[in-house]
Amino acid sequence: MDKLKIGIFFGGSSREREVSFAGGRTVFDNLNKSIFSPIPIFVDSFNNFILLDWQYIYKGSIRDFYPPVAFLPEENKAFQYYQENLEMQAPTDYGRMAAEVGKLIAPPNLKDYFDIAFLCLHGEYGEDGRLQGLLEFLNIPYTGSGILSSSIGINKKIQKEFMSAAGFNLPKGIAFSRSDLDQNPQILFERVKKDIGFPAVVKPAHQGSSIGVSILMEEDKAQFSQALQKSFFRMEVRRAEWKKWSTLEKEEHVRSWSDIREGIGMPCTLAGEEVCDPNHLIQKLNALFVENSSIVLEAINGEETVLIEKFIRGREFSCIVIEDEQGEVIALPPTEIKKGQELFDYRSKYLPGLSRKVTPIDLPESEIEKICSECERLFKVLKFDVYARIDGFITKEGEIFLNDPNTTSGMMPSSFFFHQAAEIGLNPSQFLTYIIHTSLLKRRMDNPSANTKLLFLSLERMIREDRIAQGEKMKVAVIFGGYSSERHISVESGRNVYEKLASSGKYLPIPIFLSGSAEEHQLYQVPVNLLLKDNADDIRDKAKHFQVHPSVKKIIDKCKRVTEKFSSSNALASPKTVTYSQLAEQCRSVFIALHGRPGEDGCVQEQLEKYGLPYNGSGKASSQITINKFETNEILKSNGILVAPHLLLTKEKWLANPAASLKEIEAMMLYPFIAKPVDDGCSSAVKMIKSAEDFYAFARLIYRNANEDRSTSDVEILHLKGNEEFPMKDAILVEELIRKKDAIHFLEITGGILSHYDHGAHRMEAFEASEALSGGDVLSLEEKFLAGQGQNITPARYATDPDERKRISEVVKSELLKVAAILKIEGYCRIDAFVRVYSDKKVEVVIIEINSLPGMTPATCIFHQAAISGYKPFDFIDQIIAFGIKRSKALKNSELL
Repeated sequence: MDKLKIGIFFGGSSREREVSFAGGRTVFDNLNKSIFSPIPIFVDSFNNFILLDWQYIYKGSIRDFYPPVAFLPEENKAFQYYQENLEMQAPTDYGRMAAEVGKLIAPPNLKDYFDIAFLCLHGEYGEDGRLQGLLEFLNIPYTGSGILSSSIGINKKIQKEFMSAAGFNLPKGIAFSRSDLDQNPQILFERVKKDIGFPAVVKPAHQGSSIGVSILMEEDKAQFSQALQKSFFRMEVRRAEWKKWSTLEKEEHVRSWSDIREGIGMPCTLAGEEVCDPNHLIQKLNALFVENSSIVLEAINGEETVLIEKFIRGREFSCIVIEDEQGEVIALPPTEIKKGQELFDYRSKYLPGLSRKVTPIDLPESEIEKICSECERLFKVLKFDVYARIDGFITKEGEIFLNDPNTTSGMMPSSFFFHQAAEIGLNPSQFLTYIIHTSLLKRRMDNPSANTKLLFLSLERMIREDRIAQGEKMKVAVIFGGYSSERHISVESGRNVYEKLASSGKYLPIPIFLSGSAEEHQLYQVPVNLLLKDNADDIRDKAKHFQVHPSVKKIIDKCKRVTEKFSSSNALASPKTVTYSQLAEQCRSVFIALHGRPGEDGCVQEQLEKYGLPYNGSGKASSQITINKFETNEILKSNGILVAPHLLLTKEKWLANPAASLKEIEAMMLYPFIAKPVDDGCSSAVKMIKSAEDFYAFARLIYRNANEDRSTSDVEILHLKGNEEFPMKDAILVEELIRKKDAIHFLEITGGILSHYDHGAHRMEAFEASEALSGGDVLSLEEKFLAGQGQNITPARYATDPDERKRISEVVKSELLKVAAILKIEGYCRIDAFVRVYSDKKVEVVIIEINSLPGMTPATCIFHQAAISGYKPFDFIDQIIAFGIKRSKALKNSELL
C-alpha cells in the first residue's frame, strides 16, 4: 500500500477552536512523512467538513482565513469575525465560503478522502461522542476514545456522579442550571456559603482550557454574581457606563465581550433579539439605552449547567494516561503546574515561559505512584481508550482530587500531551504514530472489518521499514535556548524546527541547548524529554543537574513495549556537553534557532565558520550590524531608506543627568514615542511612552542593577503583565512614533525574505508581507507567537482593488529587497515596517526592524508568507538548510582557488 492517509479533524464550533486549530497544525506537521499522508479536514463553526487547502493551515488564527475576506462586511474596521458573526447563514453560503479555502465534503463522502481520522477537536461535536458515532456509522477508524467514554468525558456533572460511585475523592459541589439565575442572587449566594463555603471554584460544565472559570478566594456577593454570569456566558451592561465611553472605548469593550475565550462570545441575545455582528451590537445598545438603564447580554451557545465546588488547597498536576498493545493502562509521569496566580488560565497554558511544568511533580515516590494509580483507575472507570489527560490536586495531607478527565488533550507543541510522552522517550512524531497504531488496534478489536485489519497490517510493516531507514538521514544540529530575554521563544523555535526535521524522511535532528554567557557558550546535547520542557530555564537547570527520578524510571520500564516499537534506542541518553568542533564531527549542518544575543550577533556564526560547519541565516559581518538597531537605522538612512527619527541613549548618559537626557528626547519628538532595547527582538521591552513618568519608569527598569528587583510602581506604570520579562541593558533606542500623516491607507507589515543559490549566483525572494493587527500600543509577545491570539492578514491589504494591491505589494517587496541587499542579508530574514499609501499613489515604506534569525514558532507569520509562495514549513526550512550548505561549499571552493 501507499502511505496511510490520515484525516486530521480540527477547528470546530467550540470556544476552544483556536487550540484545536493549532493542535491540528501540530499533528499535520509532525506525522511521520515516511508512513503517513496528512489530509486536513477543517470543521467550521456550523460543523461542516472542509477539505482545507494546505496553505491555510499555517495561518496564525482561524479568523485570518475564515470566513474569507470576500464575505466580511465592507464597513467593518474594528472587529475580527468568526463565521457565526456573519448574518448570512443559508446553506448555499457554506458551500461558497468553503470553495474559497478548499472543498466542502458531505459526511457520507468522508471515507473517500482518508483511511483513518485523527481527532483534534475539543468540546461539543468533537469530543462528546457525536463525531465518533458518525465515523463508526461510516466505518472509518478514528483516534482516541469511543462513543460512550467521550460522552462521559465531556460532561463534568456526569463525571462527578461516576467518580462518586467509584469512591474517588470529590470536593463539595453544587450544580446550578440556567433557570436558577432567575432566582434572587442572594439565595444562591447563601446556599453556596452554607453548603460549600469560600474559597470556591465556579466553572461551566462543558468547557475546557479554563474558559469561563473563576476562583473566589473570599466571601464577596458581587464577585460571586460576576463569576456565575461569566460561567453562564452572560453579562449585564449599564447605561451609565455605556454613555460615558467614547466610540473607541465602546469598540474595545465589545471586542472583549465577543471574545469566545475571555468574553461571552457571539451571537448573543439582548432584549429578546439575536445579534451576530459586533458592529450591530454597538448599534443595538446605542438604540436600547435611550430607554433602558441596563441590558443583559447572553451567549446563544452558553452553558446550561454551572458547577460550584470547594476550592482545593493543594498542588495542581496533570497526567497523560495511555494504553499499550496488550491493553495495560499506564499513567505517564504527572506534571506539576507552577503558576503566578491561582488560575491556570488560557494564556498561562499556551504561551511558553508564563508557567512552569515540573515533571514529575516534586513529591515522595510513594505519593507520585499514588497519583498514577488513581489516574489509571479513573481511566478504567470512565472506560477511556488509547489515551486521556487527567488533571487533579494533591493536598498536604496526601488526599488526591481528580477534577478534569479529558478524552482529547491539547496538542500544541508545549502541551502536556507531548511533554509527558517525551519523558518515556517518544518525540512528537513517534507519539503520534503510537496514537494512530493503538487506536487502529482498538478499532480493529471493536469492529474487526477486513479494511481495518488491512490498514493495521500495513502500518505494522511501515513502522518496521522506517526504523531500518533511520541511519540514512542527514544529521543536523538544532541550536536553541540562549541567555537573552528571548530564550523562551528560541526554545519554541528550536523545538518546532527539530520536530519538522524529525518527521521528515530526510533529516535526523540533534537538539543542542545553548547556555552560558557572552564570554563562554555552553552547549548541551539534550535528550528528547529535555527538549520538550516548556521553557529555557527549566532545560538549563535539568541539563546542568540531570537525574532520572526513581518513579520515572519505573514508568519507563512499564512503557518498554511502547518505546521499543516507536522510539530510538538512545532517546533518553543523559545530556552531555559538546564543543563546536565536536558538532562538526557528528553533524552535516547546523540550524541556529537562537534569537537576540547570541545567535543574531555573529558570535555563533564565527564559531561555526572556524570548523567549516554550514549554518542558516546571515554571516558574521551582517549579523553584527542587524543586531544593533541604532547602527542598522543609521546605515539604512544613509542609503536613502526611510526609518523613524531615532536617538541612542546610553545608561552612562542617562544616569549622569536624567532630566537633561529626557529634555533632549522631548526636543526631538512628541509624545507618544517608542522606547526599546537597542539589541533585543520579539517585542521584548518595546513600549509606547506617553509621558515623562512612563519614560522614567522605563529607564529605571532597563538600567537597574543586576541584583536589583523590579520596582512595583514602575511595573504598574508600564502595565507589565504577569511574568513579563524586562531585560537589563546598557542602551535604549528611542524612536519617533510612526504615524499615518495624510496617507489614505496606513498599516504595519512584516515581510519575509528567502535566499537562493542559482548556478552559483545569489538571488533573494521576497514573500508577500503580512499585515499585523495589534490589540494594544505595540504588537505583544502573544500576538506574535501564541496561536489564536494575534491576527496577521496575509497578504497585506494595501488596497481593495486587486491590481492596485499588487502594484503596492511590488513596491513594498522591492524596498524590502533593497534593505536586505544593503545589509548583506543571507539565507532568510524578517523585516518589519510601516506602509503609507497616498492619494497620488505614492508609497512610503518606513523600516522598523530587521531580524536575521526570525522566530520559527508554529504560529509565526513567516510560515504564512512562505505558504503563499508554495513552501510548506518543512520545505521552507529545507531551503534554508540547503542554502547554508551551498554557501559553505562555495566558500570552500573560493578558498581553494
